[in-house]
Amino acid sequence: MKIHILDLGFLDIENAIAAFVVEGSGGLSLIETGPASTLPHLESALKKNGWQIADFQHVFLSHIHFDHAGAAWAFAEKGAMIYVHPKGLPHLAAPEKLYNSARMIYKEQMDSLWGPIHPIPETQLHASSHGEVIEAGGLQFTAWHTPGHAVHHIAWQVAENPTEKGQDAVLFTGDVAGVKIGDGPVVPPCPPPDINVEDWLASIQLMRDLPAEMLYLTHFGKIIEKKTHLDALELRLLAWANW
Repeated sequence: MKIHILDLGFLDIENAIAAFVVEGSGGLSLIETGPASTLPHLESALKKNGWQIADFQHVFLSHIHFDHAGAAWAFAEKGAMIYVHPKGLPHLAAPEKLYNSARMIYKEQMDSLWGPIHPIPETQLHASSHGEVIEAGGLQFTAWHTPGHAVHHIAWQVAENPTEKGQDAVLFTGDVAGVKIGDGPVVPPCPPPDINVEDWLASIQLMRDLPAEMLYLTHFGKIIEKKTHLDALELRLLAWANW
């Protein structure tokens, strides 16, 4: 298994939003797409590696917030299956309500921040259940429902050979393992309306217990010291909740 971290150049800021290409013995998969506003950056990064959107027939989303899933429709248009939490699926099939609600917040900045969003046919959307294992590209992707940041959140465990006690497993954590940019601290992103501290603490414990020692954060990059990272996230989450 080979993992490529692609910087999507959001607002020309380095290391703000990532997408991940996972190479297995049987092909390519993508985890996260970023927003449609960064689609040119993503296509350019893919091209540098000799890939194009049509090469990705399996796209795994942590959740449906625009910075993680806004460009999923572009991959569906090229035939990809999109894997998403059951509670997020209806909003990708019919995104008008989600889009219009966001436009009320971002107003004239909506297009520059997030770009367009288009519906995805339900035949190309897969509602991934908790603990479900999906075979793709010669790898096994396990969906772990991890609410807290969002009720419709999945952390994706990816393993080449899960029979070996998860020695090769890694975990793509979306936002549930927090945001950590560069040498800054890990912080829990807390957008309304889904934030739930009790659920988030349970999700942190679940991630501790999983046989995957390396974390990949959409914001941003690879975390080697899982325990240290999750302990710091939990402390900050509790401090913010008490405040």
